[in-house]
Amino acid sequence: MRMKDQVAGFVLAGGASSRMGRNKALLAIAGEPLVVRAARLVESAVGDATVVGNPEMYKPLGLHAVSDDWPSAGPLGGIATALVASKAPWNLIVACDLPYLTKSWLNYVIARALASQGDAVVPMNALGIEPLCAIYHKRCEAAIRMELEQGVRKVTDALQGVLVEIIAQLEWKAFDSDGLLFKNMNSPEDYDEACAKLNGERAEFS
Repeated sequence: MRMKDQVAGFVLAGGASSRMGRNKALLAIAGEPLVVRAARLVESAVGDATVVGNPEMYKPLGLHAVSDDWPSAGPLGGIATALVASKAPWNLIVACDLPYLTKSWLNYVIARALASQGDAVVPMNALGIEPLCAIYHKRCEAAIRMELEQGVRKVTDALQGVLVEIIAQLEWKAFDSDGLLFKNMNSPEDYDEACAKLNGERAEFS
């Protein structure tokens, strides 16, 4: 069975970017918009990538996108949208603002999922789980949708009803000795840092 038949890839890019002051998905690192960078990375691991966000905004970038079914529900709504849209049993779902992710890490998460009996495989950081760089089975869809309908908006709360396999910090540290793997890009300062570390040229910020 081909990888793309077993695992679908999704990039969440529908956030408000309030701290950044503009749509961070479109900010460039080394001349490439962050959302494109994330989509290409996911494609390299699973063969395809669908963006959860405004299709009209991302189509000119050559990206396939689907509208968020729960636009006011934050990342949890994006995860639910991805699971509804997916035709694969497992679904790699990452936020677009994680510039330090690597293919080797994604490959490891996928391998863990394909061998797992759980409903989701999620890494654990010092401050808690990292649900926006994780892999979810299609069977999570009903449970997450039910939580959304009951008003739940926090991803960690919604996952209480599914069987989660945790990847401990000691395990993922092997892929990231600097501890940056799950560092997201929320502010202009984060953008500057990411550009400097990834040898990118900072795009004009306004």
